Amino acid sequence: MQKKQVSIIGVPMDLGQTRRGVDMGPSAIRYAGLTERIRMLGYTVHDEGDIKVEIQERAIPKETANLKNLTAVAEASEALAKKVEETVSQGRFPLVLGGDHSVAIGTLAGIAKKHQNLGLIWYDAHGDLNTSETSPSGNIHGMPLAASLGIGHRSLTHIGGYSPKVKPENVVIIGARDLDHGERELIKEKGIKVYTMHEIDRLGMTAVMKETIEYLRKRTDYVHLSLDLDGLDPTEAPGVGTPVAGGLSYRESHLAMEMLEEADIITSAEFVEVNPILDEKNKTGDAAVALIASLLGERLL
Repeated sequence: MQKKQVSIIGVPMDLGQTRRGVDMGPSAIRYAGLTERIRMLGYTVHDEGDIKVEIQERAIPKETANLKNLTAVAEASEALAKKVEETVSQGRFPLVLGGDHSVAIGTLAGIAKKHQNLGLIWYDAHGDLNTSETSPSGNIHGMPLAASLGIGHRSLTHIGGYSPKVKPENVVIIGARDLDHGERELIKEKGIKVYTMHEIDRLGMTAVMKETIEYLRKRTDYVHLSLDLDGLDPTEAPGVGTPVAGGLSYRESHLAMEMLEEADIITSAEFVEVNPILDEKNKTGDAAVALIASLLGERLL
């Protein structure tokens, strides 16, 4: 990755799920010294502030009862998509800070408008491949990957006025260990490449990342990284809303980021689901900043 301009875009979104506090994630990541850390690596940093997100409590219409806060999530996604598209047009690297993972709907809508042959690394304990028909909870933060593939409610799939944002064969999920039945069926149907914790344990992170990089390099022109902090083990990142035991280690995650930087394939990124209310002295915010720094080229020597 060339030393380029980075635009930080905060999305204080907590409407994609029911545990409050993740809307403070962008602040927690900034508080952990994000801007200074990136500038020390030689980048020009533009903090674009936060996308406005409707925080008012609202009733859930019966027809969208299994799509909680649909209107508010869609409105915020449209605003984010426009901001990300503008950032890409300016030749800057978009770095989006969540907020819950529903923000990826808007991020990908903005990136794919300019980068049509887009590759996607989904670094997450979950598949986020649910729809209103398959979701056990109705929480939209469990649906952004499906929506970006063009699967689900039109209000989510057509953010930015088009669909899909990414092809299933251009997606790699890393770190999965909690998949709902409908998600497992969709993965098989669409042939989505997934490295569960089973594969990571057997192959090792080095092999997984080598395979991922080679796989996407052959198929895509641009690659977006969507990293949910719950991909890490809860002992490493306790401040997340949906922790799942048996996750990726802090060191494995740094290695993954370092290998992506060395491969020079990542053209945009988002780091999501930091919830400071559930955290321990901003440990998860600190981890997010450290991983971002590794992705942008920070090394010990």
